[in-house]
Amino acid sequence: MQTTDAPGRTPQRKDAHSNRRRILATARQKLLEDPDASLDSISQAAGVARRTLYGHFPNRHALIADLTQEAGHELRQAFARARTADADPSQAVTRMVLAAWTVGDHYRMLITLGRRHQGEDEIRTALAPARSEAVATLRRGQREGVFADHLPAPVLAQALEALMLALAEENAAYP
Repeated sequence: MQTTDAPGRTPQRKDAHSNRRRILATARQKLLEDPDASLDSISQAAGVARRTLYGHFPNRHALIADLTQEAGHELRQAFARARTADADPSQAVTRMVLAAWTVGDHYRMLITLGRRHQGEDEIRTALAPARSEAVATLRRGQREGVFADHLPAPVLAQALEALMLALAEENAAYP
């Protein structure tokens, strides 16, 4: 049985999707335990042939990039679940921080890996949607007098993001 993956991509068999999900889940765990885990050790732990892993991810960078995209998607979903129409800005920021922490803890190995292999620009790009939502909430809080306005909302959002990344990176030292 084949399914269509994404527009413009070749249809994949149903087991290809389950293999891909299994590889990604195994990679998250293996890279959490050992950020230098090889693709061979990941394929072995996932119970797939090396050829299967390389069919989905031609190299380590591609695997890490996919994990980064997955983390960004989960972060957007977590923010959507945390969003409430009647939350005041301080409650909204608190809910976003808690949602981000949950996702960040699940993908904490990406902070170190991202800085080593992808660079700060790819991390910033992956976090851009979350940052935009934080900026909007902080701006609303500044307009309503809940947050001080001596710094622009984008600067405050960047400070909050940097703090969260630093905490997650420090927390990664204590698996």
